[in-house]
Amino acid sequence: MTLYSLILLLLGLTVAAYLYAKHRSLRTVGGWRNVSQLHSLPSYYGALAAIWCVVPALILLVLWGVLEGPVIDRQVASRIDPSTAAATNVDLLLNQAKNLLESGKLDTETDENTRALAEHYQALQVRSSTLRTVLALALAIAGAAVASMRITRSLRARISVERFMLGVLTASASVAILTTLGIVLSVLFEALQFFRQIPPTDFLFGTVWSPQTAIREDQVGASGSFGAIPLFVGTLLISAIALIVAVPIGLMSAIYLSEYAPSAVRSVAKPVMEVLAGIPTVVYGFFAVLTVAPAIRNFGQSIGLNVASESALAAGLVMGIMIIPFVSSLSDDVIKAVPQAMRDGSFGLGATQSETIRQVVIPAALPGIVGSILLAASRAIGETMIVVMAAGLSANLTINPLEAVTTVTVQIVTLLTGDQEFDSAKTLAAFALGLMLFFTTLLLNVFALHVVRKYREQYE
Repeated sequence: MTLYSLILLLLGLTVAAYLYAKHRSLRTVGGWRNVSQLHSLPSYYGALAAIWCVVPALILLVLWGVLEGPVIDRQVASRIDPSTAAATNVDLLLNQAKNLLESGKLDTETDENTRALAEHYQALQVRSSTLRTVLALALAIAGAAVASMRITRSLRARISVERFMLGVLTASASVAILTTLGIVLSVLFEALQFFRQIPPTDFLFGTVWSPQTAIREDQVGASGSFGAIPLFVGTLLISAIALIVAVPIGLMSAIYLSEYAPSAVRSVAKPVMEVLAGIPTVVYGFFAVLTVAPAIRNFGQSIGLNVASESALAAGLVMGIMIIPFVSSLSDDVIKAVPQAMRDGSFGLGATQSETIRQVVIPAALPGIVGSILLAASRAIGETMIVVMAAGLSANLTINPLEAVTTVTVQIVTLLTGDQEFDSAKTLAAFALGLMLFFTTLLLNVFALHVVRKYREQYE
């Protein structure tokens, strides 16, 4: 039986266990007329039986899926002749047997050893699948039977189900936290490999970024330069231009939509504005390259300025347009959530609408507004496509928005594109940049929380 068929069968057993346990709980008290004699509603008894039926079986399937491959590989590897294993890589032989089995050309294989391994592999897989099906079904039936036999009037089914759901919620939150921790640790490990080859001071305080390393010792540029300052300056420059565009426009549009706009205008304008968030970034990149960058260059040349064909200003402007919905939509929601009683109180004290917005509404909604700006900043820092198309790949150390620059994320993509050696400084530099970018956004979050706590108005 295939895994999908087994899962469907388990789901069917779960439904059957739910219905039977629910019916059994009602039969215990003589029907719906005496349902008040049960500790919990009949649906909770059914849910408890369903949990006992499906959860142990699913845990078994997950563990089986994790352990099945290594156990079978070990069993197959034990059949390899020691003399052959000493002369050839065992993993290579196992992969050849797996590929032969997956290709379905077992009968046409001329190598007797490979065919024997593939046949043994196939036999173990069939045996494992059969044993898995039997154990999972037996566990599901046994769990449903035990849960049904425990049903009495005093069984606290609701409390057991709620404790199970609390465990599921806690596990879900733990998965998110552990995933974040795993990502950080994996990046940190690779970054430490990089810092064993390149001194941290050269990376953190170097002003030249040229990660090209030579294969031969006599080749020019064999050492490479890994100074990250030009990349972070370029990232901050483009992000700053984007936020200068997005924050005022987004915040003012949010104030208009939430405080001044008629409901008919709001119902149309807000969805239209949010469409900007759904446009692919490559489309923004085309817009920047074909429209914005030439317009900036022509205007600059008309007033005597030297403007590069790919500039930080073009990328920043288009990126700012892209993140306007993040600021406007989220800020509109949090401003709209400010209690109307606070506005009425302000009006009652004689304040005008603009004074109410500045003195009451904005301070009350400040945490949400800062959160929206922080989200927009994170999106701007992590954007890659627009920068590649509109700002170029030149790691120039400059704060002139009319020159070409590059960002951290663009260089990470460049370093990891194509076939790379993961023990070279050039490739490992991507993880060091990722780690620095993580700490930069972390500091940004801490600073934003400090601002929120300092200026937030407390209301009871």
